[in-house]
Amino acid sequence: MAAAPGSQGPGTEGPALEVSWVQGFSNKNLAFVNNQTLCYPCGNYILFLDIKTKKTRAVQCQTGQVGAFAANANSQVVAFSDRQLNPLIHIYTFPELRKLAELKGDAQLDYTLLAFSFKGPYLASYSSIPEFVLSVWNWQENILLCSESQPGLTGTSLSFNPMNWQQLCFVAESSVTIWCIERSEDEHLLTRHPVELPDEQGVISPPEDLFFPFFRNDDPYYGPDLPISAIAGLEGDEAETFVPRNCIKTSVHPIAHCWTAASEIYMGCKEGHVLAIDAEEYSVSVLQQKAPPEVMQKIADVVSYIRSQVQKKKGHKPSNVQKPVLLAMAFCNEGLYAAGHEGFLTFYHIKDLEYEIKICADISQPISSLIFSPDYTSLLLVTDQGTVYSYRPAHSGEAVKLLDTSSSCFLAADFLTPGNNYCVSVTIAGEVQVWSLEDGTFLSKLNLGTEATSLACCPSSNSVAVGTQRGQICFLDVTKAEAPRVVHRTFLSKLPVLSLHYDQSGQFLIARATEGHIFILDARPSKLFQVLGYIVLADEVLHLSVISDFKNDLVEVMVLLNVAEVQQARLEIFRLSSAMITDNDKYVNEQGMFNVSDLKKKQYDLDFPLSSTVRLKDNTVYGYCSCAPFICKYHLSEENKLEDPSVFSSEKKIPSKQFGSGLLCLSPNSQWLAAAAKDGVLFIYNSSTLDILAQKHCHSYQGGGIRSMVFSLDGNFILVNGENDCALVCLKWKEIKKTGVEEAALYWKSLRDILNKSTSDENSVLKSMAEWKLDPESTSKSLSVTEEDGDITNTDGTTWIGQKTQKVMREETRRFANQKEELQMGIRKLRETIQKMMHENEQVPDIEKLELWEFNLDLEEQEQAQAEAEEDVARARREIEMETLSYCYLQDLIKYECWDDMCVKQRAVKCFHRDCEVRNYPLKERSKEEMETLKKVLHLKQTETADLKAQKKNLDSETALSEEGEKAAGAVTDDGASFCLNGSLSSQYGGDTSILYHQCDLHTKEQKLNQTILLKDVIYKVKTAFNEEFDMVVQQKEQEIARVKERNLKIQELLEQLDLQVEVWEPVLTDEEMPERVFTVQDSEIKAEKYMTQEEKEQAEMQAKLDMERRLAATDDERLRALDDMMGGVLEIRREDILKMDIPPPDFVSRPEDLWTEEEKKVYEEYEKKVKELNEEKEDYRQFLRNEWNKIEASIKETTQNFDETVRKLSEKKLKSQMVIYQEELKIVNLIYSLLLDEELDTREAGLHKFLMKKKKEKVKGARKILSAKHGVEACTGPYKEALHEEKSLEHGFMKRFAHIPGNLFEELLQLYKHRPETPNTETLLDTANPYVKGSPEDYQDAVSLLMKAMDELDSPEHKPSGLDQSMWEHFCLARRNKIKNEELMKWKALALSEMQACLRRRTDENDKMKSELENTFQELTWLKEEKMKLQQNLTVQFLLKQGQVELESTQIPEYSDAVLIDRSVVEELNCSLAAQGEKKITAMVEFKDFSKGIIQLEWEHKKMKMQIQDLKEKARDIVILPISKDCQLFLTVHNYETHIAQHLAGMEQSLGIMDKLHKKNVRNHQKKVRELKKCICLKEQENYELSLQLKEMLVSVSERMHIFEAADTRDISEEITRQRYQEIVKQKYLRNLIREQEKQLAILQSEIESWNPRTLHII
Repeated sequence: MAAAPGSQGPGTEGPALEVSWVQGFSNKNLAFVNNQTLCYPCGNYILFLDIKTKKTRAVQCQTGQVGAFAANANSQVVAFSDRQLNPLIHIYTFPELRKLAELKGDAQLDYTLLAFSFKGPYLASYSSIPEFVLSVWNWQENILLCSESQPGLTGTSLSFNPMNWQQLCFVAESSVTIWCIERSEDEHLLTRHPVELPDEQGVISPPEDLFFPFFRNDDPYYGPDLPISAIAGLEGDEAETFVPRNCIKTSVHPIAHCWTAASEIYMGCKEGHVLAIDAEEYSVSVLQQKAPPEVMQKIADVVSYIRSQVQKKKGHKPSNVQKPVLLAMAFCNEGLYAAGHEGFLTFYHIKDLEYEIKICADISQPISSLIFSPDYTSLLLVTDQGTVYSYRPAHSGEAVKLLDTSSSCFLAADFLTPGNNYCVSVTIAGEVQVWSLEDGTFLSKLNLGTEATSLACCPSSNSVAVGTQRGQICFLDVTKAEAPRVVHRTFLSKLPVLSLHYDQSGQFLIARATEGHIFILDARPSKLFQVLGYIVLADEVLHLSVISDFKNDLVEVMVLLNVAEVQQARLEIFRLSSAMITDNDKYVNEQGMFNVSDLKKKQYDLDFPLSSTVRLKDNTVYGYCSCAPFICKYHLSEENKLEDPSVFSSEKKIPSKQFGSGLLCLSPNSQWLAAAAKDGVLFIYNSSTLDILAQKHCHSYQGGGIRSMVFSLDGNFILVNGENDCALVCLKWKEIKKTGVEEAALYWKSLRDILNKSTSDENSVLKSMAEWKLDPESTSKSLSVTEEDGDITNTDGTTWIGQKTQKVMREETRRFANQKEELQMGIRKLRETIQKMMHENEQVPDIEKLELWEFNLDLEEQEQAQAEAEEDVARARREIEMETLSYCYLQDLIKYECWDDMCVKQRAVKCFHRDCEVRNYPLKERSKEEMETLKKVLHLKQTETADLKAQKKNLDSETALSEEGEKAAGAVTDDGASFCLNGSLSSQYGGDTSILYHQCDLHTKEQKLNQTILLKDVIYKVKTAFNEEFDMVVQQKEQEIARVKERNLKIQELLEQLDLQVEVWEPVLTDEEMPERVFTVQDSEIKAEKYMTQEEKEQAEMQAKLDMERRLAATDDERLRALDDMMGGVLEIRREDILKMDIPPPDFVSRPEDLWTEEEKKVYEEYEKKVKELNEEKEDYRQFLRNEWNKIEASIKETTQNFDETVRKLSEKKLKSQMVIYQEELKIVNLIYSLLLDEELDTREAGLHKFLMKKKKEKVKGARKILSAKHGVEACTGPYKEALHEEKSLEHGFMKRFAHIPGNLFEELLQLYKHRPETPNTETLLDTANPYVKGSPEDYQDAVSLLMKAMDELDSPEHKPSGLDQSMWEHFCLARRNKIKNEELMKWKALALSEMQACLRRRTDENDKMKSELENTFQELTWLKEEKMKLQQNLTVQFLLKQGQVELESTQIPEYSDAVLIDRSVVEELNCSLAAQGEKKITAMVEFKDFSKGIIQLEWEHKKMKMQIQDLKEKARDIVILPISKDCQLFLTVHNYETHIAQHLAGMEQSLGIMDKLHKKNVRNHQKKVRELKKCICLKEQENYELSLQLKEMLVSVSERMHIFEAADTRDISEEITRQRYQEIVKQKYLRNLIREQEKQLAILQSEIESWNPRTLHII
């Protein structure tokens, strides 16, 4: 943005600002730059802190906030990165603070890590998103040596191996990587070696290669065993790095690490484990704590328990001393020092894989960093709170506090009166610091124990006011800068104090709080900082500025208000006079609020929204616009108003080069205007012309910009503190006009003269004030009670406003005590009346009860309660409506998916009498795309079939081949073969299998896909066929239910005639059989009563009346009513009316029988006969009705059972159709699995091809590396050989040069020539505690310089042999030096050559490894191709086998590895020929057997006949001789005479037993009949008794009716009725007689049936 008119650009000469000093502290990234200086980043600066003198120096990052940071104490350099786009790395020296280098890499956004090597000019950097690149630099030569990318990996720490700069340890959140830097001549290469970390339990598991699995199980059925990446369908780099979720093991999270002198890494983890990593083998070991002795363990347990109890009392979480979480580590010669959250400095003595713990120091604060000084004499302990302790391991004493700073961000700063010696700052945590203004030396600190919000220094005294979040103002005495103290605390309100402002005279302190509150206090300690009053504004206060008018003794306060919903600013200006202090009660009311009229408030509305404003004495106002980056200038006069008379327009708008919300500050003499914003750049303007005088980038946007700024009274210094960067910057003028300085100094001098006397007086009072005792846990410490000039201080924890309110209330209570007592009495009476009414309300019925809230007499509260209840009801209604809406949506979704979208809805059919249920198949209508796909597949199949038929006609092959071709073409063979080869029975259940491919012809992917589509069509047809049959059964059930209902009507009629109350079984359709009923809600399902309005109730009543009248009109038929009255509703007597008939008894029955005449007796006998006949007829008719009833029920049962049988058959068919569907689905599953396996094989093949291409590229790169390494070795071999040759030439030259010297001198010189000094050491002493000092030089030049220093002693004349000339000794020394230099050169060249040969050897090994990987990959590809061929040839064929057809002779499973699938026709033909030959053989054998059998049978019969002839002759001879009687004849004629006799006796005994049983049975029957007769006699007697009683009543009623009859003279009508009743009685008697006869006949028939014995039963 262009500069304002008249402003000076950056290149022009003019005023400028420079950094005087910077203060701040960061508890992260601390490092030593030498033994005495500690450096750390802070905001835009790198601060260098001398730990002895506590002096600081700063280096500013010119582009903004400091990013990554590192320091090297050996080279005394620091490195840091900026945070701009395409950031740079800056290298500075110390103590010169001169920039050495500026490194520019490929990072786009930021660097996150920097690390120096322990020796050498090497720097490692790691960039953040998006590159994630690890780079190694030579910072001395500004060269990027090498770099490697780690996409997506965020680093947490980075370090070089102190013993070997070619090793780097890179630590991420859950991974550790060792990077090795390999060097070949001038080329450097980074090789990555990841470390396998243990899991969270500390268990180390071996790594598993998922891309090339070690174990392979080739299952011929399930296919080859492929990697998980191929199954997941991944290729390329994703396939190599893919790990399934169930295989991911959560490793430990490393937090801190350090290197050892043995090139090992000790690492602390978040889980409490301590790891040891071998940087050479890249292996990990988990260190275990060695079990201490029992006594020591008990002591440790006691100490741990005591410490945990102390931490509990302090409210902290108890820590684990035995297994702490290490946050920091440091290694030395003695061992490992570590620390963590527990606050212990612990020493770890590690031996093998065990360690012992020793607590060295306890500082009771979480330790975040451990840093050894470069000489390893002291160890710094840095805490989270910013405190730094020093511990000396050699002395083993306590940790000494070195620095007591704060890590909290600075909140505000101000200059202490008179403004040129000291300044005061406060942090958010409530720590107040006092600094020397000259060099920024830290003088003292005071912790207030509460969160601070603002700070201001009083111009009239050395007091400082600090506002807090709790609404308090703490007043500090800083008359002694080294010992500040709190002397007073005022509790204004519970609102946070946002800002504090003093007027320039030091009389008033204005405190800005939230909610528009502004408090006015007396700023003088002599008045004990009296609270004068407060003001409440309508809107929230954004900014406040104060102007003092010394001439008129006035103070004007301008307030910027935040006007809601208006894009404008509002200013309010009010005046404060000194009279408000002297006569305070006159200007405030009883509550302490200022009277508005006394303040003379003015209000101005501005045309732009502002975030900050300042006001000059000439009514000029500058405001920083919040909606656009410019500064507005206003003049508060009536001339600058807009058309709206209440809005002021800006005179001038100056564009600002800043962005974000801004802040303005005016110098004390109103000469300079400072502007700051979120970008962190400070601009100084000329307040009259608004020209830019100077600008300084002292803070950054990343740190939140500038929080506050303030000018010193003399105008020479400016204090600026950042928002979140923890930096306090003091600026001073570098180049400024002399007139400006003189004006500022003159104003400061005049102001000092005015305040000089009051300052000394107030400071003396301030010194005499007692120190306020701080209690951090209590905000309401008791204050001294002072009621002087209306001031009330805090005495019991209440606020000043609260105390004012309490005072007013006490006064009002005292004034209106009588009225209050009367009101209390009235309220008490009213309460008693209401309680009585409530008690009476509890006794009344519920309908008359009132609600509790109706007894509330407070109408406002009642309305509020009603409103709250209505809101609750409305909210509940909205929630219920939303919940109902969600349920409705879910219902619609489910209904659409499961019902509306179904062309065939699912329903069930159930049996009538069985627990059997059959459901149909729900079907969705096939989409148009599916039908088109099916049509296309069928057309393709028909085309293939026609093509095969055409090929068959053109071929002249054998019949078997033609039959095979017909089978391939889809011809249907016999049923058994078709079913077996098709693998299912779908053709029997509606499926068309002729359209399917043969199972042995499915080789290609397209055929398998088409077969899947055709199988789905077969399944659909099977389901459709079953659904058709199901629908027929459903219709049949509906018809059966209709028939049953018709028959039930007949049964109901029969039951009515029989006058029986029997429940009739009536079947109905259930919800499963009629699922559409679920969507209809019946009235019976609604349990709650329907809510009806009054109009709906009236309409319902009217409709009910109309319906009643309509029904009455329909039933009011005179003809039917007359017919019903006269003849029972019928025109003729029906048979079913016989049950209603009754014969009336004669009239004389009421008289005693003795008075009857003979004729009456005959009439009575006829009456009894007729009654008997009628009863018999009735009984017969009842029996007829019962039989009819039984017959109808039997027919119902028969038809429903037949239907149940139909449902059972349908259920069986459903089971078989389901079996068929499963068979087809099994085919589909097998086909899909084969397709999936084929796809996995393709994916694996593609992945291997990409892996192969990647390895080939790596092999090409490796070949180039090998070639370059060979060239490097060759290039290094030549100089090495030249050095060897030169060494020999030097020896030869020495022998030649000194050959003329005498022998003894020559031998002595030769010994001196071969003598070498001791191994030279580096400048660092070997007895130091630094564990990383080896004493070896870093390069050739260092080694030569050290050797030459060592040779100085050997070249001294003291070692000269006696008798040798001085010149010869000098020549000898020069030759020896040349020899030593050449030896050292040859040594270094040999080292370089060996390093290059090792690099070549590693590259060769990598190349060999790459070759083996390529060979394995080629083998894998070959195996994959073979497996794909097998998969295409070895098909999965489904067969149907009957159970029991295949039986195994033994439990051993046969081997089918050499089995071959043969066509069934071949086997059947062979079986037919074998069967024919077998039948011929069997026929011949049967004929031969029958013929031989006939011969043998004839011979046997011949012998039998001979023997029979002989037996007959002997019997005839005996018969002639033997005499025979009848018994003998019986004995002889019966084959088994004894058995015959026994049977005869048994028959007689059986008949005797049967007769006995029959006799007993008859006796029992007679006895039973006697008992029944006795029971009947008793019942008859009881009935007679009851009849006699009834007779008496009837006689009475008859006599009464006789009297009525005689009086009414209705004899003719009664005679007709009597005649009809007599006829009915006669008819009933006839029917009873008929029933008796039929019962007799039935009994006779039953007796005849019982008399039939079982022998004749089967004949019937």
